[in-house]
Amino acid sequence: MATRTNPLFDTVTTLGKILVFLGVSAICGVLVAGLLVPAAAVSGSAASGSIEFFDTLPAELKVDPPNQTTRILAADGSEIASLYKENRTKVSLDNISPFMKEAVIAVEDSRFYEHGGVDTTGILRALVATARGNKQGASTITQQYVNNVLNANLAAEGKDEDIKLNGVNKGVGDKLREMKLAIALEKEFSKDQILEGYLNIVFFNVNAYGIEAASRYFFSTSAKDLTLPQAALLAGLVNSPSAFDPVTNPENAKARRDLVLSLMLSQNKITQAEHDAAVATPVEPVVTQPKQGCAYASTAPYFCDYILHLLENNPAYGATKEERQRLIYGGGLTITTTLDPAAQNVAQDQVNTAAGANPDKWGAAMVTVQPGSGKIVSMAQNTSFLPAEGGFDSQVNFNVDKLDKDGNDLNGMGGAQPGSTMKPFTFAEWLNEGKTMNTVVNSAQRVYPLGFNWRNTCGQVTGGYSTAQKNQGLGTADDLQNAEPQWYRPLSVLEGLYNSINTVTFASAAQLDFCGIQKVVDAVGLHSGLPELDQNGNIVLDDAGNIAAPNPNIDMSTLANLLGSTQTAPLTMASAFATFANDGKYCEPIAITGVKDQTGADLPAQSANCRDAIKPEVARGVNYALQEVMNRGSGSLIQPRLSTRTNFPIGAKTGTSNNNGSTWVVGHTTGLATAAWFGDPLGAQQRPGQNITVNGKFYQGIDGYMIAGPMFSNFMTQIAPNYGTEAFPAPPSNMINGAPQRSVPTPATQAPTPATQAPAPAATQPAPAPTTEGNNGNGNGNGNGNGNGNG
Repeated sequence: MATRTNPLFDTVTTLGKILVFLGVSAICGVLVAGLLVPAAAVSGSAASGSIEFFDTLPAELKVDPPNQTTRILAADGSEIASLYKENRTKVSLDNISPFMKEAVIAVEDSRFYEHGGVDTTGILRALVATARGNKQGASTITQQYVNNVLNANLAAEGKDEDIKLNGVNKGVGDKLREMKLAIALEKEFSKDQILEGYLNIVFFNVNAYGIEAASRYFFSTSAKDLTLPQAALLAGLVNSPSAFDPVTNPENAKARRDLVLSLMLSQNKITQAEHDAAVATPVEPVVTQPKQGCAYASTAPYFCDYILHLLENNPAYGATKEERQRLIYGGGLTITTTLDPAAQNVAQDQVNTAAGANPDKWGAAMVTVQPGSGKIVSMAQNTSFLPAEGGFDSQVNFNVDKLDKDGNDLNGMGGAQPGSTMKPFTFAEWLNEGKTMNTVVNSAQRVYPLGFNWRNTCGQVTGGYSTAQKNQGLGTADDLQNAEPQWYRPLSVLEGLYNSINTVTFASAAQLDFCGIQKVVDAVGLHSGLPELDQNGNIVLDDAGNIAAPNPNIDMSTLANLLGSTQTAPLTMASAFATFANDGKYCEPIAITGVKDQTGADLPAQSANCRDAIKPEVARGVNYALQEVMNRGSGSLIQPRLSTRTNFPIGAKTGTSNNNGSTWVVGHTTGLATAAWFGDPLGAQQRPGQNITVNGKFYQGIDGYMIAGPMFSNFMTQIAPNYGTEAFPAPPSNMINGAPQRSVPTPATQAPTPATQAPAPAATQPAPAPTTEGNNGNGNGNGNGNGNGNG
């Protein structure tokens, strides 16, 4: 027997439907009136109130570009790394698959090209369905775009807490504002512009904002090359990225994709055959995990990190660090750098090879700059930015200062003691004061006690080398030493430099004004890589609480600094030696040649900042001597062999700290200047490089030529010819060929007697080329602290 309907119930139900219909109609009337009709044309308090509310809303929409991916590029345009807050790459509509455009319209807003921003038909349908208990949305693509833009603007301003989400914290007023702005937006932009903006801003996954990023993340392809089933899946994902994620919920994703395909078929956007083939295609995501940041750089992660610190520290990119970081990580910048990928690859190979497996965590670093511009060509070290099993990981950059000149962090180690690589600067002052390289000094003198009458028109020389005074508790170091005993005899200043003889450096300094040595060192940009500390080891602050001396000058009136006792960064050393290659002009190191925002507008970048530092003839004289280091001095021990005699014009200086824990080769051609360092990068850098095994080889004491030397040689042999290896300009011949002069040994407490001959008059003939003779022997090691090493 058929079930009879209760008349009372049926009547109530019918009445309820009528009331619902009337209520829905009233609401729609208010919405339509508020959206489309001037306030004066509407009567009734409810409608008037709604219109007044609309009139208080802004009619314009600030369509700021959403967060976009920033790219850091090498000099050749290849990508070093990408940075983002939201992984997004903007693409034009013609670079998006037609399937994607049709799919998202089919499922999100089938009347997109018909309405004016708000679909009143869709609103009515959604309200009726919701009243019946089947909740539906009615937001058009334009409204969704408005909502995304508003939220993107809030995120860009750091106001994440104000972001409005459907079903979470979006009220009626928010929805009405969204509608008003959607209508205003349609008056300003074409449908295709709105669709392009929508597809570039919409959220697909925490790793994918916008269609290009989503295509690459889920399918390892571009938005332009999306297939029909791929496009339908991504279009369906927009509604609920978590529920329809093809990686975590493949069954839900397929059902949603097939729904989109059915809608496309019913709206005549695809054929039946296309529909059936797409439905039959399995859901098979090919995920490419995005790797953003310098830790995942394709090359040179520490150079990349240096770039980031330069930008974050530059007020041209924002008044505060937070503003600068928002621009860097969300501004879609294109940052072009000075890095040469080919040079970087060779440098990285060399530092990796230097210590091999390296269980004891010795550090190897190498950095190269271009004389004449200061451009950093490569920057490498033998660590990984991220932890790796069995590896040596560190996020500290071995090549740069700890802080910049304004006291901002550079994430640098601050360098290491440069040892005998400091000797060429005393030699430069020797030439600057008109003395010749042939002058013979007393290399046998080893005692320079407190009270020695040094010449210093800028201040007072401090320190002393006297075992007798040390034994009396006067705080001096032991008598000055060389690494080998045969060098305690009269030697020319040139021979003392190319064989790296400590006692020759001191005998020469005894005839110089220390103020002049200081001026040379300052002029070529040499400074400590660590901020000034007080007696308790704390950073010295000024009265305003700022760091007083982030990059303090190297005090050359401290005797130990003649032999390199102050920690100095490889980048600083390379730039100083580049001054010799550049005929006496010093150029500050630069890393960023161009920055463009996402519109293509230029932002501030770096450019060459060079200055006259030392006289050209002095630079040429130093180059002559540094070629002799490689021809027949301490550098001739480097393997593979590299010298002007055997390869191309090149000069360099070896260096080793007193405990062998810091070893160097710094040198240059006319086109490149490179600093190679090997030593202890840990803590206070106190480990001696003595009686240790590195890369399977035992060393009684590491010297500059042993490990840093091959790094330097292999790199320069392969890369220097790409940048020019012309002959260095010759110094004045009298600077080299002046009649040999001999200084007279003097009592320690008296001023040194000048050389027995005045410098020869300036010559008009060119100086001879550097010698092509073989090695005449050299001293090994270098001085720091008490200065009793050679290098």
